[in-house]
Amino acid sequence: MSRRISPVIPGFGLTLGYTLVYLSLIVLIPLAAMFVHAAQLTWDQFWAIISAPRVLSALKLSFGTALYAAIINGIIGTLLAWVLVRYTFPGRKVIDAMIDLPFALPTAVAGIALTALYTPTGLVGQFAADLGFKIAYTPLGITLALTFVTLPFVVRTVQPVLADIPREVEEAAACLGAKPLQVFRHILVPALLPAWLTGFALAFARGVGEYGSVIFIAGNMPMKTEILPLLIMVKLDQYDYTGATSIGVLMLVVSFVLLLLINLLQRRIETP
Repeated sequence: MSRRISPVIPGFGLTLGYTLVYLSLIVLIPLAAMFVHAAQLTWDQFWAIISAPRVLSALKLSFGTALYAAIINGIIGTLLAWVLVRYTFPGRKVIDAMIDLPFALPTAVAGIALTALYTPTGLVGQFAADLGFKIAYTPLGITLALTFVTLPFVVRTVQPVLADIPREVEEAAACLGAKPLQVFRHILVPALLPAWLTGFALAFARGVGEYGSVIFIAGNMPMKTEILPLLIMVKLDQYDYTGATSIGVLMLVVSFVLLLLINLLQRRIETP
């Protein structure tokens, strides 16, 4: 006699339907509409828009600064996660709570604060000016702003994985004669690398699309400090919806390809 196996989640078919409808309304349909609108152009017209020097300069700046910020947070965020997990010290809970501050703080407020801090007359920027270089209104300032808003992604993905690694494993390796560098390389790195790549990808994706915290400190000079999201807003202000959509499609495709490569690398690392 056949026995019917009940689904794990009651009403699975109904909840799956709601999930697909919600995902379609929020993500899939808007993205499809963007591609449909861009499809009104011929390939030559589309290529002329996305290959314009101003667009390519903004593309290089947006993805370059997002990559640098993700790399910086990949290093600093891992160190912060290590300190918060492995050590107990006064103020630890305060620092742990401050990690999430970029999530709660409006990005425009963060941009204004960073700009006031790093301008040539700011508290930090004046010392940089004395040394002969600028922070605000340069790609360096954009990288600092992106580093601020993307820091929690790396810390919060690495921190729980690091906390789950038993200390006994490291102690056993040390008892067997492994040096600290060998313990780090052969025990910690394999366990942390998938989570690190996830945090890196999230930080990079957030940095590429960041707008509010960057527009104030960037200076928004075309061909120098103009990011892609700002260029899209400029096109929209000029009622150039086709140009804005084309740049959005370019941004989406490049981001998707890069994130796909990172996910493939992560899957390859996780596969024994």
